[in-house]
Amino acid sequence: MWRDDAYLLDMLIAAREAQAFSKGLSWEQFRGSSLHQHAIAKALENVGEAARKISEETRAAHPEIPWSRIVGLRHRIAHDYFHLDLVRIWEIVTSELPPLIATLELLVPPEEAE
Repeated sequence: MWRDDAYLLDMLIAAREAQAFSKGLSWEQFRGSSLHQHAIAKALENVGEAARKISEETRAAHPEIPWSRIVGLRHRIAHDYFHLDLVRIWEIVTSELPPLIATLELLVPPEEAE
């Protein structure tokens, strides 16, 4: 469980990256840009990879996070990349990621000033 803090931070960083990669993009721009598709998919895969390593105790303590869906998306991206549903990826990054980020921000201690 002591590693969960690091994995939660990894999830937060990757989720913020996916959000940053999509900032200012329209659906049409995303659909037409393999660069953005790959960048966002990789960041979402990283969210799932970190989520996959979170302990069962932490998962049980935070049922508001859809752990199995996040990990399932990671598996889909990693193992079936050429059949990704771009509409679904766009929905995730525009609608589902912001609340996940807000939840993770509450779980990850703020950065300390140096």
